Amino acid sequence: MDAHVISLANQKGGTAKTTTCANLGIGLAREGKRVLLVDCDPQASLTLSLGWRKPETLPVTLATLMGRVLQEQPVHAEEAILHHAEGVDLIPGSIALSGVEASLDTRQNVLKRVLDDCRKNYSHVLLDCMPSLGMMTINALAAADAALIPVQAQYLSAKGLEQLLQTVQKVRRQINPKLKIEGILLP
Repeated sequence: MDAHVISLANQKGGTAKTTTCANLGIGLAREGKRVLLVDCDPQASLTLSLGWRKPETLPVTLATLMGRVLQEQPVHAEEAILHHAEGVDLIPGSIALSGVEASLDTRQNVLKRVLDDCRKNYSHVLLDCMPSLGMMTINALAAADAALIPVQAQYLSAKGLEQLLQTVQKVRRQINPKLKIEGILLP
């Protein structure tokens, strides 16, 4: 069975995307689910919060895998997967994702191709998105079955939600017709 892929997205920073991703993933793992967390943010906050203090020194990260897709090289996602004591697996992020995003241009299915290699091994894949509506977030929405949107109960956060919902509609129309909104979460 294929994994249920959920993007945790909001272009506004500080909405608890990373915290929600880690806690939801660990909670699902405690319920006996096989969970893969993917750090899609060049700041690597998910990777850092799960205990890998120097993501830039890891031999293989999400940036490495996406770079291989861009270069038409074989992708073996298991090379990047780190195992966490709380029962979740992680494909780490790193600052190198900034360079990958600049290379994405109009290619919106690069992350999907990385995940195709490993999604059969998990019940859930959670994508921790960067605070942006750039090509990394578009790639995450293109690869996802659903979007979960953490939002703070503040004016600017609600205003940003409007733009994100428009982006989700556009991705649904042009790239990924099965994309649904899993929910809007007020952490």
